Amino acid sequence: MSNVLVLKSSILADNSQSNKLVDYTIEKLQGNNIVIRDLVKDPLPHFDATAAIAVRGEPQTEEEKQLLTLSNELVSELKNADTLVIGAPMYNLNIPTQLKSYFDFIARPRVTFQYTANGPEGLLKGKKAIVLCAVGGLYDDENLVTQYMKAILGFVGITDVQFVYAQGIGFGPEAVEKALQSAKVKINDILTAL
Repeated sequence: MSNVLVLKSSILADNSQSNKLVDYTIEKLQGNNIVIRDLVKDPLPHFDATAAIAVRGEPQTEEEKQLLTLSNELVSELKNADTLVIGAPMYNLNIPTQLKSYFDFIARPRVTFQYTANGPEGLLKGKKAIVLCAVGGLYDDENLVTQYMKAILGFVGITDVQFVYAQGIGFGPEAVEKALQSAKVKINDILTAL
């Protein structure tokens, strides 16, 4: 049995194709310890100057202390996970702001990464990530969602990252069904190898 952290970030709830893929993956992972964090149903605060002071400086105010407690909770969930399952739909060519806020709260110097003479080094090594991405059009692997997710996960030390795409969902119901079926096959292949 392994520990799985699931991040949902779609604003479309039951109409979300990435949420459908996340739910399918959760169903296939039954029997593991699964923690689900829905970043839309339970949104994180916007990462602003107060949040930055809270997680990178010396929190003084009650608000800063609460934000640090939240960040510590998110980091603890992440550290405890063996595998991450991340729903990362493409909105306007990039990830949802809800997911970006999550990474802002967990990217912490000397906690999840450190600076070295050779550049930043991630401290969360040995974890796997499965990124489930639903997109309206057709994109190659150099799209901004893929680039950002590889970069931010690598930044904190998670380099074993696999992507599953449901592409072309903006082309109508038949395209959605075809994209979901193709994505589920890929999910099955990834989970078989875990």
